[in-house]
Amino acid sequence: MSSKTPNGLDKLGLKDIGDVYYNLSYNELLAHEVNHGECKISTSGAAMCDTGIFTGRSPKDKYFVDQAPSNENIAWGDVNAKIDKEIYEELLDITLTQLSGKNIYVTDVYAGASAASKRSVRFITEVAWQAHFVKNMFIRPTEEELESFEPDFTVYNACKTTDEKYKEHGLNSDVYVVFNIEDNIAIIGGTWYGGEMKKGIFSMMNYWLPLEGKLSMHCSANVGKDEDVCLFFGLSGTGKTTLSTDPHRALIGDDEHGWDEHGVFNFEGGCYAKVINLDAKSEPEIFGAIVKDALLENVVADENGKVDYTDGSKTENTRVSYPIEHIANHKKDLQAGHPNNIIFLTADAFGVLPPVSKLSKEQAMYYFLSGYTAKVAGTERGITEPVATFSACFGEAFLPLHPTEYAKLLGTKIDEHGVHVYLVNTGWTGGPYGTGKRMSIKDTRACIDAILDGSINDCEFDTTITFRLQVPRTLGDIDPNLLNPRNSWPNKEVFDTQRDKLAAMFIENFHRYDGNGGEFDYASAGPQLK
Repeated sequence: MSSKTPNGLDKLGLKDIGDVYYNLSYNELLAHEVNHGECKISTSGAAMCDTGIFTGRSPKDKYFVDQAPSNENIAWGDVNAKIDKEIYEELLDITLTQLSGKNIYVTDVYAGASAASKRSVRFITEVAWQAHFVKNMFIRPTEEELESFEPDFTVYNACKTTDEKYKEHGLNSDVYVVFNIEDNIAIIGGTWYGGEMKKGIFSMMNYWLPLEGKLSMHCSANVGKDEDVCLFFGLSGTGKTTLSTDPHRALIGDDEHGWDEHGVFNFEGGCYAKVINLDAKSEPEIFGAIVKDALLENVVADENGKVDYTDGSKTENTRVSYPIEHIANHKKDLQAGHPNNIIFLTADAFGVLPPVSKLSKEQAMYYFLSGYTAKVAGTERGITEPVATFSACFGEAFLPLHPTEYAKLLGTKIDEHGVHVYLVNTGWTGGPYGTGKRMSIKDTRACIDAILDGSINDCEFDTTITFRLQVPRTLGDIDPNLLNPRNSWPNKEVFDTQRDKLAAMFIENFHRYDGNGGEFDYASAGPQLK
């Protein structure tokens, strides 16, 4: 049992609390995990746990309490579902009952490295590896900071209980993840998956910060030796993690960031990476980070603890969380100045978008709201040709406010700080998936390097038809025919048909924002069909 005691223990609403394990060290957590049979140890020294029947988030089981004043701010719909205050109170009682009379882990952490924007968050759980996960993923206070720690927000994780009355409550299932913004509480029941805690706080930061005029972002960030900052936005499969990991630049963070009056800052103190098919050669930084204090989820290992990263029999979403200190070249204070460059990454399987385009502020807002990439044939059953995927602001599942609120903030900050914005296609060229070829990592790296060193600004640019994107005529050693994608297709008429097909998908998706433009017509910055 920890000798430390958290402030405000009597305010938790729990009865007959057993031992309180407060902000345990990594060694103490490991001992609990092993002794309780929660984890085994891999040959690299990392702990290995299983997250039960849920190996990913349960987005249809996430709710916000419908009450004033937050209900005036939240964009209600499929992403943000309502729950009545009365039902929340019943679920809170179920949660507190489950955690009462138990030994509990209390973990106090910070979300946000900026002193002007951070939040103090307290997590309550009865599972040791979940406390380990929280310790990995958030910013760890010093012993001195813990002395006066007072939580701004509290998460009760009662994963061992469920809502048996969910049908009567009109909910999706017996799993619940509920946020009470006014009471600064989140409750979790029925799912053990650690990512619910990580993304839950991300959702709350996405609520709090924009209301203060600060932009919250689902992106990675790095900084060069000259303190030049770059942000990388992109959905899964676009190369966000790979391209933001640069031996010549310090990693600020790999997933969640804020942008306030002082600059860019990481929300987290760790990384959460997929490890399916991980190998040391292709992703040496992540592979090297899986050592003691890291926590592997749902991987398959032999009796000696040797992990088979190619085995997805439990789930394709195998993961590892680790403190960011496991990445040698990271920014120690997890923050830097205002961005010089923003890069939107897309894997365009239609073969239509250029490898690199320079965007105006209005185009940046448009492509930010579109959040486009494409799934390719063969990745899912029934997919025989590329399928367009749109996720507002590259993270729609975690946006409590309307997406245009984030886009307006982005536009304001681009103007304030003179930020350059680019669209980089890591997908296909010379034809769609199955006909063309994937952009080489060499050419993509050349585009990124030209952005980072500023040499792309010395180029002459042409404007493409329909999408009206600014593309360089020449760029280093890249084949000029690749830079304007129409030139790389053997049949120009087929390209034109494919281009217009994708443009129509963008236009159709953007009808969701009709009437939300206010002073700016977002759609006018997108593709235009004759």
